[in-house]
Amino acid sequence: QVQLVESGGGLVQPGGSLTLSCSASGNIFGIHAVRWYRQAPGQQRELVASITSAGITNYLDSVRGRVTIFRNNTKNTMYLQMNSLKPEDTAVYYCNADLRVDAAWPPRAYDYWGQGTQVTVSS
Repeated sequence: QVQLVESGGGLVQPGGSLTLSCSASGNIFGIHAVRWYRQAPGQQRELVASITSAGITNYLDSVRGRVTIFRNNTKNTMYLQMNSLKPEDTAVYYCNADLRVDAAWPPRAYDYWGQGTQVTVSS
């Protein structure tokens, strides 16, 4: 049974850094596109960062330059590295990835979500 398990959230001071991890458990055959979303209290969910199978990245304007999305295919883990954190970054962060869960050809990928991890930026 394939799942995405998130970790790395917590309380950090403004200007601090956190790296969120999203690990695919179970056997997978590959990671395609990866996205990180966040949802603050009383706010709509927003897309923070994405990376395609080809490695093309996109970022929310308010985090560009402070955030990096990347994957480690050997570890089957996706990451969101966040620096210079601001109180406005406080939210629950969710990873979302298209995963190959079998050896079908042509390749086919399915959409999986992590359980969410809380990031709180406060002094």
